[in-house]
Amino acid sequence: MKKISSQTRIPIHDPRPFAGRPGFPGRRPVRILALAAAVLLVVSARAEKTSSSYQTVIFPGDNFTQLLGINNEGKIAGYHNSTNFQGFVLTYPTNFKSENYPGAAQTQVVGIDQGGNTAGFYIDDAGTNHGFLDIDGTYQTVDFPGTTFNQLLAVNDFNQAAGYYADTNNNDHAYIYNSNGGVFLVLTIPGAVSAQATGINNGQAVSGFYIDTSTTNHGFLLANGTFTTLDYPGATFTQALGLNNIGQVVGTYMDAAGGTHGFIYNQGHYQSVDDPQGVGTTVINSINDRGQYVGFYVDSAQNTDGFVGGLHREHGF
Repeated sequence: MKKISSQTRIPIHDPRPFAGRPGFPGRRPVRILALAAAVLLVVSARAEKTSSSYQTVIFPGDNFTQLLGINNEGKIAGYHNSTNFQGFVLTYPTNFKSENYPGAAQTQVVGIDQGGNTAGFYIDDAGTNHGFLDIDGTYQTVDFPGTTFNQLLAVNDFNQAAGYYADTNNNDHAYIYNSNGGVFLVLTIPGAVSAQATGINNGQAVSGFYIDTSTTNHGFLLANGTFTTLDYPGATFTQALGLNNIGQVVGTYMDAAGGTHGFIYNQGHYQSVDDPQGVGTTVINSINDRGQYVGFYVDSAQNTDGFVGGLHREHGF
């Protein structure tokens, strides 16, 4: 296993060209959380590789599939079609069910909880990005007040979602949204110019990444009042993209040669992960409590393929 260091994330589901003006359905309470009051940690690091089993998942008839969220029941959130995003929920291994926000031009389903409720974002006919929740079959638009670009990237079992909004300078601001009362909690990260919250578990631990003043990307974990910067050892950037209820964090990093790899972080140690068919092009986006994780890679034909992986327990997870 590898111990921790610090860095960024590849823009996986961030279609900025579509940014526009939001349709915010009414003002919601907003709170600001300054992380300067939290304990800040940067962990020294080393890293290891391990073996695992993988299954490629491709949406029928398409050459672009991204798997972005997985729950303990094996239900997977994602989307297909690189030019006209279409969301789905997959009951592994082959039962795809389309999920698109009603009336939306495009949809990405990014997060899924244990009950099958989902979070993500959609693009309307005017090209505006809106966050959304689908709770028990009822859709809700989630836009931070006064903003024109929002994405939700995860949801826990208490209908709390992680996401971000973009300001007029195109900088991102991480937030947590609690649909039980409609409260936003903005995360203000010291030294960050831009930040996204990418995951939230049932203990309200939050994963994400931020960009500092030198434009370097760093992953982070905020848990139990402690803010930990996550930089994969030797990487040029690191992005933390999700976490489970055990506290394992997954994401992606770029090596010095420009290769992209997935990683799993657990209690101060990193583990590098590549799908065998996508070495150097692998991204891990979500992990469940059973150690099963999902993501995507670019294959030899330059197609984007989803995958499901599962760690062997003898490697410490």
